[in-house]
Amino acid sequence: MIVGLFSELLGAGGIQRSGCLTALALTSFAAKGAESCRFLSLNDGRGLQRLIAGNQEIGFAACGGSKSAFISRASALAILQPRIVVALHPHLAPIVSAMKILAPGMLSAVVVHGVEVWTPLSAIRRWSLQSADRVLAPSEDTLARAVKEQRLRIEKARKLPWSLGPEFDPRVVPCAERSLPHGFPRGRVILTVGRWEAREAYKGVDHLIAALPALLKKVPDVQLVAVGEGTDLPRLRSLARDSGAADHIHFLPFIAHHELPNAFDHCHVFAMPSRGEGFGLVFIEAMARGKPVIGGAHGGTPEIIDDGVDGFLVSYGDVSQLTDRLARLLDNDVLRHDMGKQALAKARREFTFARFASDLKAILDELSN
Repeated sequence: MIVGLFSELLGAGGIQRSGCLTALALTSFAAKGAESCRFLSLNDGRGLQRLIAGNQEIGFAACGGSKSAFISRASALAILQPRIVVALHPHLAPIVSAMKILAPGMLSAVVVHGVEVWTPLSAIRRWSLQSADRVLAPSEDTLARAVKEQRLRIEKARKLPWSLGPEFDPRVVPCAERSLPHGFPRGRVILTVGRWEAREAYKGVDHLIAALPALLKKVPDVQLVAVGEGTDLPRLRSLARDSGAADHIHFLPFIAHHELPNAFDHCHVFAMPSRGEGFGLVFIEAMARGKPVIGGAHGGTPEIIDDGVDGFLVSYGDVSQLTDRLARLLDNDVLRHDMGKQALAKARREFTFARFASDLKAILDELSN
């Protein structure tokens, strides 16, 4: 039996989507070995839930945010002596360590994502992460930081980049002929997508807002669309009102993930000039729709964006540089088309789900041998 432990599967955000990818890949991996899969989520609504990924439906048990219920269910699974447990967040590592007491022969892998392991974890979480048989990270940058800050043994660490999900099949030709997503403006659209949480105010949306007044002088029909919700939204709305470009800044609620391809199809440039991305799934999703991307020259983003080829990398907080790169793409149809073409080619070459599933299988096969 293979067990997957998740912080959340049904919510919006990169961690949730990476969990969906892993659940889908583990289901396939287990089926090929005639094994069963059991999935457990901490924060999704209590009870039996289902995840729809492409044309597959995956069932899992959820604990409604109750840590005691999660520990109890994880312990019950450990008594069944699973062969492998994969935890999709380092905060779940102590649960994995506790499960090993009940299932001494159990193999374990813990996934880390980014900023949560760029500084030392608490002693118990760090020790538990060190005790895992494998630690997986989506980029070389996050892997190196995790090894250093959490004092991991390098031989346990493996890079496992995320991939596109079934709804972002890069073989499907991007199309802007469908109707505009609800609330989408007309004009030259800069799109950014994320969770706008106050504790994650490093995404760079405030810098995109700051770039708009100068950008409007060069590209009068430019529009900024920020898709997402969170506790930082009031601050961002206030910045938009004070910017002098409020009529060109649009805040839209989360769009269902299966509808996101249409949003990408109707933008001209995707931008998230963040300083804290361990990977950045939204970048490869935009690339899969043939869009050039702008990201921060920090964290794992430079491992996705080839500066000047399929997008641009900018220094976090450098609004002048950000404005220049946005203007270059919005004001030059040939450059934007060529970069978008390169972005799509990279998505088709490097970020397919088949590649991700194969990489995860290789790691788990290595772990088992």
